[in-house]
Amino acid sequence: MQASSESFPSCEVSWFSALCDDDYEFLGVPDKNLESSWEHCRNIVLGAEKGGFDRILLPSGYSLGLDTMAFAGGMAPLLRCLKLLTAIRCGEVWAPQQARQIATLDQMLEGRLDINIISSDLPGETLESAPRYRRTLEFMQILRALLSGQSVDTDGEFHKFSVTPPRLQGYGGKSPLFYFGGLSEAARETAAAAADVYLMWPDTLEGVESVLSDMRVRAARHGRNLRFGYRVHVIVRDTEREARKAASRLVSRLDASAGDRIRNRSLDAVTAGVLHQSALRDRADSEGYVEDILWTGIGRARSGCGAALVGNPDQILARLRAYQELGMEAFILSGYPHQVECDLFARHVLPFLNHTPLSRFN
Repeated sequence: MQASSESFPSCEVSWFSALCDDDYEFLGVPDKNLESSWEHCRNIVLGAEKGGFDRILLPSGYSLGLDTMAFAGGMAPLLRCLKLLTAIRCGEVWAPQQARQIATLDQMLEGRLDINIISSDLPGETLESAPRYRRTLEFMQILRALLSGQSVDTDGEFHKFSVTPPRLQGYGGKSPLFYFGGLSEAARETAAAAADVYLMWPDTLEGVESVLSDMRVRAARHGRNLRFGYRVHVIVRDTEREARKAASRLVSRLDASAGDRIRNRSLDAVTAGVLHQSALRDRADSEGYVEDILWTGIGRARSGCGAALVGNPDQILARLRAYQELGMEAFILSGYPHQVECDLFARHVLPFLNHTPLSRFN
């Protein structure tokens, strides 16, 4: 195992709870024991807390699985220290009501809540990328103001109202952190203007460095600084050979047409980020590797984050530290099945990372 964690800067390490019918032993082959039930997803969250993770992402999908905010409310009294990163799809709930909902949950968790903002089409509508992100930016600005205890008087393109803040605000009087991702021009500008943590999906080291450099320049133009986070799957085993074998097993029963259906069922199936994940697969070698341990096979049956780090503990640790050197401060990890891979990462890699949650109170 590599050098002591104390010699590296701290980072936040999160796991993922499969609320959106996205847990498999064999990718693309549904298993009743792994479907998104309260019991199954609760156990993933509790396993992440027991394993020592800093946070867990609770994803959101309109037609898939469990409602994210309802699930978060059920989990809140069961957790001692784990922070929640709760995804919300902008516009599905009226902004002032969303603020009250978030503030209530943040108080229940005593500040252990932050928000993953998704700039999604609303169920039943399709909006072009540029206006959709303008709507998202308005929503983020309104939400932050209300959660910080400020009144809102807005006459925007999509939101026109005057409202005082709800009595409940974010814990400690501060809004939760806003995590936000997207590769399009409109997405990058929205993140630069209003996000706290800019999230990336998997890319080559060169690609990561290019995006982070661009986002720093954009944020500076807005007089802001961004933190950076990286969302990727992991497959860690004692040896590289065993890890690659596990990756091959994961897709060994995948039917191509089933993979297409899974990728296309999301409201966000055609975005710049999703298209870039597809481009990575096109560049990969015959086994799906686009870099030494970056495997794109998962993207054959998953919309969104479509690649995994595959290797032994030293290899995974070295790659995470390489991302840190580029500026990554937060990692959101997952693997299949989610509870099994969570335990493997917690035992083999997490103890060697210097990690702690990002704080809104810096």
